[in-house]
Amino acid sequence: MRSANARAIDVLVLYNTAKRAKEPFVPADPRNVGLYVCGPTVYDAPHVGNARPVVVFDLLFRLLRRTYGEAHVTYVRNITDVDDKINAAAKERNVAIGVITAETARIYDEDTKALGALPPTREPRATEHIAEMIAMIAALIAKGHAYAADGHVLFDVPSMPAYGQLSRRNRDEMIAGARVEVAPYKRDPADFVLWKPSTPDLPGWDSPWGRGRPGWHIECSAMSRKYLGVTFDIHGGGRDLIFPHHENEVAQSTCTHGGAPLARYWVHNGFLTVNGEKMSKSLGNFVTIRDALKAHPGEVIRLVLMSAHYRQPLDWSEDVLRQATAMLDRLYTALAHLGDTAKAEDDTLAAPVMTALEDDMNTPEALAALMELAGRANRATNAPEKALVRAGLEAAGAALGLLGRDPKAWRQGDGDRDAGAIEAQIAARLAARKRKDFAAADRIRDALKVQGIELEDGPTGTTWRRARS
Repeated sequence: MRSANARAIDVLVLYNTAKRAKEPFVPADPRNVGLYVCGPTVYDAPHVGNARPVVVFDLLFRLLRRTYGEAHVTYVRNITDVDDKINAAAKERNVAIGVITAETARIYDEDTKALGALPPTREPRATEHIAEMIAMIAALIAKGHAYAADGHVLFDVPSMPAYGQLSRRNRDEMIAGARVEVAPYKRDPADFVLWKPSTPDLPGWDSPWGRGRPGWHIECSAMSRKYLGVTFDIHGGGRDLIFPHHENEVAQSTCTHGGAPLARYWVHNGFLTVNGEKMSKSLGNFVTIRDALKAHPGEVIRLVLMSAHYRQPLDWSEDVLRQATAMLDRLYTALAHLGDTAKAEDDTLAAPVMTALEDDMNTPEALAALMELAGRANRATNAPEKALVRAGLEAAGAALGLLGRDPKAWRQGDGDRDAGAIEAQIAARLAARKRKDFAAADRIRDALKVQGIELEDGPTGTTWRRARS
């Protein structure tokens, strides 16, 4: 049974990376839909490239909750808080590792909230699940799929003939793509680390193979099993994770569980680029989410990240930020035109937006349909029509994670300290116009314009908005 707030849709279709094709999404159990997405490694402030999967899978989370009911969808996004990058960052800054991970996780949480992302159902940390990782590694050794060597434990890639099916790479490509470490303790160049020894100055836990720490790949296998079971519905992440991370997750999990698949659908988002190159810290061509938020509202950044289809590359530029700002201005203006009309219970006018989202989260088509609905809002004249359009706009906006603010707050800026002074100047301008001192009224308008305040005279009075760059 779906919960009361669930809404049936026609057919949700997703592109399944494992099949290289779009498929109807049919959960194993509609009452327990599971979504796992690889979260951040908390060693530095996230950049807007890291924000793309946040927004993409928040959109999918919203769509699944609308379809199956909030109580029936579990979204797990992990936090990797033990990693060599974290160790290096702590050493460079000469602070404790816990300081780095706590500060970065806090920034990530604040930044994703500012982008309108719902919190995941669960957000497990790797360091809290070491016991589950050790148990999985021990099971792999017992089944002949892993071996201990020189304080390390490695996955024996040749023991799994199907290795490479997700990424569809041949052996040479896999070895090159994994940037494998050449080590004398490896039986095969493609073998990857499940457990590695820790020196006294590094984080470590006691294990059957000595004090050490987990490899990156085993973390997600252990945490997804704990919260979603052996096989769950959807595994998501950036396309750069297909190999080696997701390929190795598949190997670990399926070999631990006697061949049972890890996930039934694999969904991957494309890169955020700058001048055609992937945005990354290694290339130095990144903008942190925090810096982007200083210049633009989070809703603008969210809309930019949905402006291209999630599987396609998206180039970050001032031009797309301006376009997103202008689109939100038009949308909030449409909502403002509807006034205080109560919305109807019927949200069928959101159907074109939902139909686009059902088709593999086609956000460009969904946004086009949303703009058409905004045009209808601007043309609406009677209360029943306004109520119907408002219901459609708000339902479509909620599905996209947009239009959740008061139109006046969007147009004027939340918490604007100058609001009282601006209103006083508008009142003075009105008084000047009443006494037919139009030169004084024009001077007030011009002075406000210099401050970035635009006035709009209408039949019900004068409203104002902040001009956006």
